[in-house]
Amino acid sequence: MILFQCDYNEGCHPSIIEKLSETNMEQTVGYGMDDYCKQAADMICQKCENNALDVHFLVGGTQTNATVIDAALRSYQGVISAVSGHINVHETGAVEAMGHKVLALPSDDGKIRAEQIKQLYELHQGDSDKEHTVQPKMVYISNPTELGTIYYKEELEELAKVCHTYGLYLFMDGARLGYGLTAEGNDLTMADIARCCDVFYIGGTKVGALFGEAVVIRNKDLQKDFRYFIKQKGGMLAKGRLLGIQFSTLFENDLYFTIAQHANKLADEIRAALNRKGYSYLVENTTNQIFPIMPDEHLKILSDKYGYCYQAKIDDTHSAVRFCTSWATTEENVKRLVEDIDGLK
Repeated sequence: MILFQCDYNEGCHPSIIEKLSETNMEQTVGYGMDDYCKQAADMICQKCENNALDVHFLVGGTQTNATVIDAALRSYQGVISAVSGHINVHETGAVEAMGHKVLALPSDDGKIRAEQIKQLYELHQGDSDKEHTVQPKMVYISNPTELGTIYYKEELEELAKVCHTYGLYLFMDGARLGYGLTAEGNDLTMADIARCCDVFYIGGTKVGALFGEAVVIRNKDLQKDFRYFIKQKGGMLAKGRLLGIQFSTLFENDLYFTIAQHANKLADEIRAALNRKGYSYLVENTTNQIFPIMPDEHLKILSDKYGYCYQAKIDDTHSAVRFCTSWATTEENVKRLVEDIDGLK
């Protein structure tokens, strides 16, 4: 069985294994205060063109989302998200479990727009009984989104403007950030993201690391005491250098972006085969996640050899699924899938 279910089926990039092995017996201080974490943080700040950023390393995406959101919000405040947002559908209510409501907005493509935020905020502020409802205080987006779409520079700047106007924090989930920044048509840079967002994170788990996410905080208010929140939420890794080593390796010579571009390139090869068959898509995008709508009989044939994710039933004979490439996907496996798609009758 060849798996195209997600972008974390494999372990990590061989360069990380090599560096972890090479440094295995070194003695370092713990809890992310070691030189490797400092080096990785400096590399990230340099890429963001801002040395005043605060960088912290956590283990996984759900832990990161929940910790950042809880650190930013008071108990009566909520976070705005697309209805398909990861925190709303794939984190088992982690944000709500910490006492913060997810305020979900409708979205067909995984993105939310500045005008939607404006309307929601002004509706709350105009309510004479607003103290009886959750106060919106943060906007959560992901890039790429759950549907593989990306935010463009103008869109992100518009979101940042409306958030600034209404005193809302803008938080970007970058679990798959590498795939978004190397996607065809992308015009965002890490410097743009660092300038527009109060806080964001760079995903390692899904982009070449064994585990780990790098939280980048621009807003000074959110920087204050953030390590206390990491510790309280169980996210402070004693052997923190394991995270620093991974991110310094990923950002050396832009390895992070090279391997992400590889995944997007192979996804394009799969898209080309799907296009030749005339399939439509649940959502079109240019990243490593592909959402074709296919006849159920074709999916049944492919399921004997390939793993993919079911998305939605479209009609009596068609379903939408997700094929996902990764930094580690091989040309050989994609070639096999493409040949089998081409051969479907």
